[in-house]
Amino acid sequence: MTLLNYWHYVAFAIIFIIFIGGVVASFKQEKKLVLPMFLSVFLISIFLVVFSVLIVDKYTKKVEVYKVKNKRLLSTEQIVYTGSVKNTGNHAIGKVRVKIKLVNKGHATGNVKGGNFYKPSGIFDFFGGGGMGITRDKPQTIEKEFLVAKNLKPGTAKTFRVYFRYPGYFRSVAQFVEVSGR
Repeated sequence: MTLLNYWHYVAFAIIFIIFIGGVVASFKQEKKLVLPMFLSVFLISIFLVVFSVLIVDKYTKKVEVYKVKNKRLLSTEQIVYTGSVKNTGNHAIGKVRVKIKLVNKGHATGNVKGGNFYKPSGIFDFFGGGGMGITRDKPQTIEKEFLVAKNLKPGTAKTFRVYFRYPGYFRSVAQFVEVSGR
């Protein structure tokens, strides 16, 4: 669950005051307008709560990733990413996630030629276009997201290590690592 700080509670209090004002105003209307106004105030308040949580999280929970390294394990066809995440903000972070994106050659460099994409061929392509459970296309972009830390206090860092399968047909891969905290 997301850790809430005092800015969340300030935003919730303001939204609650707006909600109470809207409910009072809706009950002062004609009878046929009470329900539509109440539902409108309720939906707007829910929208404001969700929006305020996202905005407060964006500006109060700051996390950075350092010393990211990777290593391919050829025997198991996996790639290992190691590094550390640090809470650089003034508030605790409930969950820190690292998102790793691998893009195969051609997509990342803008150099898209006919030979850059994996083209499967074989007897199953000749008979029925790759039937029998064999897929024709191989993904050229892989995105993985990992939970690497929980309840990260301000100023603290934590190391991480994540594994995932690495496609053997990838060549000259561009790698993008992003970190987010909630």
